[in-house]
Amino acid sequence: MPLTVADIQAPIAAEMELFEQKFRGQMKSDVMLLDQIMKYIVKRKGKQLRPMFVFLTAGVCGKITEATYRGASLIELLHTATLVHDDVVDDSNYRRGFFSINALWKNKVAVLVGDYLLSRGLLLSVNNGDFDLLQIVSRAVRELSEGELLQIEKARRLDITEDVYYEIIRQKTASLIAACCAVGARSVGVEPEIVEQARAFGEKVGIAFQIKDDLFDYGTAEVGKPLGIDIKEKKMTLPLIYALNKAGFLEKRRIINLVKNESENPKKVNEVITFVKNSGGIEYATEAMNRYVAEAQTLLNSFPDSVYRNSLHQLVQYTIERSK
Repeated sequence: MPLTVADIQAPIAAEMELFEQKFRGQMKSDVMLLDQIMKYIVKRKGKQLRPMFVFLTAGVCGKITEATYRGASLIELLHTATLVHDDVVDDSNYRRGFFSINALWKNKVAVLVGDYLLSRGLLLSVNNGDFDLLQIVSRAVRELSEGELLQIEKARRLDITEDVYYEIIRQKTASLIAACCAVGARSVGVEPEIVEQARAFGEKVGIAFQIKDDLFDYGTAEVGKPLGIDIKEKKMTLPLIYALNKAGFLEKRRIINLVKNESENPKKVNEVITFVKNSGGIEYATEAMNRYVAEAQTLLNSFPDSVYRNSLHQLVQYTIERSK
């Protein structure tokens, strides 16, 4: 039987339930339209993996405190703000199977909602003096923005090396999971070296998580995104980078041309997918993902044994064994 989120959450089930209540309270507004949108956002929440990383890391490092709840809320508020803005930028009508805010209420409202969520997060920290938590999360949001912009810059030329790819996913995806773990550790008052260790653990998990996401592009299972979507969006992911590096000059030029100019043609996208599979790109990326998971698990093992640590081990496995 595969692990479920409920199994992994068991040691922090009560904390997660209380967090839900607190978070709903922080999303309330006296403006009727805003309150309606906040309720919609809360209703369409995902698996809550980010708060789980916060609470489990806090449990590994010490005793969960009120600051842990505020830290988890801060991350959710700021991250949700970035997602709402992302959907406007990408002109996306859906998010996790639900209509996006901009699809239902138009771009102007969506941008203002993102700003509102950002301000709620900032005030939550400032009003409670959680400046150390705010610094951790603000750094992650800055890196997330830089990673997105670096990816956009490189997508124009399709000249991403493995080093640049890892820098993009470290900033775009891993920085947020790293922040979750650092916030969890900091919220229970441990010394900076332990906070850094927790952050490094989260970063490795985040990189493995993103490589897994990249592999979905080449799978046949029913997953959270359509097959070949990264190719259609001209994103250079690890399986494709590896396959291009192995290819001869003419083949490489042909594939880059397909990605650059034929990415709307399903037949041509399938050609790229076949090329990557035949070049061993899937195996190479899977090996890289497993390497980061092993490094994350080793870092985690340096913390004291506990039910929280066991659940974190399970959560790491879940992130790479998930089907969407």
